[in-house]
Amino acid sequence: MHNFFASIVHQPLSYQVGPLQLTGFGLAVLLAFVIAQIIAQRELARRGHDPEPIGDLVFAAVIGGLLGGKIYYAILTRDSGALLSRAGFVFWGGLMGGIVACYFVIRAKRLSFTRISDVAAPAIAAAYSLGRTGCWAVGDDYGRPWNGPWAVSFPNGAPPSTVANMTQLFHIPQPLGSSPNQVLSVHPTQLYEVALGFVMFLILWRLRDHKHAEGWLFGLYCVLAGVERFIIEFVRAKDDRFLFGTFTGAQVIAMAFTIGGAVWMYMRRNPHENAPGVYAPQAV
Repeated sequence: MHNFFASIVHQPLSYQVGPLQLTGFGLAVLLAFVIAQIIAQRELARRGHDPEPIGDLVFAAVIGGLLGGKIYYAILTRDSGALLSRAGFVFWGGLMGGIVACYFVIRAKRLSFTRISDVAAPAIAAAYSLGRTGCWAVGDDYGRPWNGPWAVSFPNGAPPSTVANMTQLFHIPQPLGSSPNQVLSVHPTQLYEVALGFVMFLILWRLRDHKHAEGWLFGLYCVLAGVERFIIEFVRAKDDRFLFGTFTGAQVIAMAFTIGGAVWMYMRRNPHENAPGVYAPQAV
């Protein structure tokens, strides 16, 4: 008989402080925006530009990201009531919502979108890596059933990784010899994404002094983020697979980000009069 149970059992991180419930997800998201602001401000100042607008842009990213993530989730689940619930936040929706919100603030303040996006690239990657620890903390966004050496079971996950949830929510066939209430071991995809997000940050940080035009680094971020998510989706527990049951909606968006990022990198490959390099003249 197959071993359906993992040796690693996950328990959610949550604390009750008076009337407030502090969850690992909330703390991770808060710290993600904090680290993004620190990185973006310091990098913009290092390049010889005023870092003051970053605070307003991070605030816009918070509002746009939360709205975008919730709207995407409501569309994905076809449940408008999800807009008012605590559950449900989709990364691609949050990223797109944050970008749109920041774009309007950049236009209002007459800033350079390419300049801001270039310093935002490593900041977003760092925030993503940190933010994904929140998914691990609450036990959601885990992977498909697996019995490998670091497989994890989520008896109190969101939702629990039971056979019934796998079959009803994610349309994953029930393993032979299992019962609906059994808790399955799965891929800890949250930790995969934490690690890959950190690798993306290291790559972008290493290339922050690139010789291309401003904005090139953001194109590279889009390529890396698209490739990362495209790969992870193959082992995620998902119920939105289409195109012969192979690709998910997130993978289609990931492919679009990868292609768009590559095109943007090509367009920003050479500095010129209307596409300056990363350093302000006085900083050279």
